[in-house]
Amino acid sequence: MTPERNQRIRAALAHRQVDLAVCLDRVHKTHNLSAIIRTAEAVGVHHVHAVWMDQQSGLRKGTSMGTHNWMQIHDHPHIEDAIDTLRAEGKQVLISHMSDKAVDFREVDYTRPTAIIMSQERLGACEEAIAAADQQIVVPMAGMVESLNVSVATAIVLYEAQRQRQLAGMYQQDNFPEQEKQRLLFLGGYPRLYQQCISKGLAFPPIDDDGQIAADPDWWHAMQYSKTSG
Repeated sequence: MTPERNQRIRAALAHRQVDLAVCLDRVHKTHNLSAIIRTAEAVGVHHVHAVWMDQQSGLRKGTSMGTHNWMQIHDHPHIEDAIDTLRAEGKQVLISHMSDKAVDFREVDYTRPTAIIMSQERLGACEEAIAAADQQIVVPMAGMVESLNVSVATAIVLYEAQRQRQLAGMYQQDNFPEQEKQRLLFLGGYPRLYQQCISKGLAFPPIDDDGQIAADPDWWHAMQYSKTSG
């Protein structure tokens, strides 16, 4: 791994907001999924929770040009399971839903540990999610259209969360778990060895400050790979 790539990965992970999450409730259109994942990663979200429409739904190979490889995607059978998980992590659970109870999305404090539920494109939020959420939020509309595309709405809300967190200095605090940082450094710097590790069932090696693999001879022997090889 080049020094430039090592520093780029480390800088990106240092800005990760590990207590800010997105939850997708039956969002299934590929172009929307791709846009949401790309935006979430760009803002520094690391955890995306999802309830899929069916077994055919979900992230497919190549979705968002592999952006999802840099994040943790958590699948849940039901929205209640996702919300229970998020609340157990101490997060406030917001849901994008237009109703008399909804507040302007900018009125929410996103510096708190937060999960944002974005729902299915055609049917909108389900009753279970609405009932379980702590707060309904809405992006104000001044035109004739009644709603925004789900990926656009997600981006608007996430960049408000980013704005608030930047003002609070939260992007200058590196709270990213070291074990996950090491995994992603290995994936980002040595993708072929990463896949070999998985296929061989081997533990991922540590990556040093210079971006080099700091594994012992036994690991290299198990990989059947020479340190001096390409």
